[in-house]
Amino acid sequence: QVEVVESGGGVVQAGGSLTLSCTASGLKFDDFAMGWFRRAPGKGREGVAAIDTQGSTTYAAYAEAVKGRFTISRDNAKNTMYLEMNSLNAEDSAMYYCAAGAGVYKDGGLDIGSERDYAYWGQGTQVTVSS
Repeated sequence: QVEVVESGGGVVQAGGSLTLSCTASGLKFDDFAMGWFRRAPGKGREGVAAIDTQGSTTYAAYAEAVKGRFTISRDNAKNTMYLEMNSLNAEDSAMYYCAAGAGVYKDGGLDIGSERDYAYWGQGTQVTVSS
């Protein structure tokens, strides 16, 4: 049975930092691309970042809204993925979800893809940025 669990959410002041973690079990972790999505109140779930490893190469993709502020990484030995979030603002407040999927590639590079591209999901961890 596959289980995906996020952690690390909380309340942080605007301009602050937070790191989310995601651990997956019941699957061969390094065979999967991993992604972070988020859903703010009243909005749909949007892709934030994705990461995949192909052999010795790691690919990452970011949404425009978080480029330069968020960094995605993974430790395949620990079946864990991370999202380091810096310079947080109120627009980053949302429930953050971790997901595992096959990986979407466009024009030779990793793409975050859509929710339909991910088979396994966690329950989410709340991030609230206070002003």
